[in-house]
Amino acid sequence: MENHILLQVVIPAIGLVSGLIATYVSLQNRALLAEVRKELAELENRIILRINGTYVRASECRLREDLVHARLNTFVEEIRNRETADREIGGV
Repeated sequence: MENHILLQVVIPAIGLVSGLIATYVSLQNRALLAEVRKELAELENRIILRINGTYVRASECRLREDLVHARLNTFVEEIRNRETADREIGGV
């Protein structure tokens, strides 16, 4: 009779303990997965910011280069105009 009562208590206790262990492991897995997802999102954001920064810098460089070329062309045009004006004044 004691064995029968013991089995009635031990078997549900084993089931309860295994259920609790499974729940604990499941919660740990969810927490780990959430942490990994968070780290992946942060890494993705850093990569995107770096790529965008590179493209912004490249486009800024192109704009600056275009501005320098425009200024140089303006200087060249001014010098040509002065030379032309000097020739006209000197030739008259």
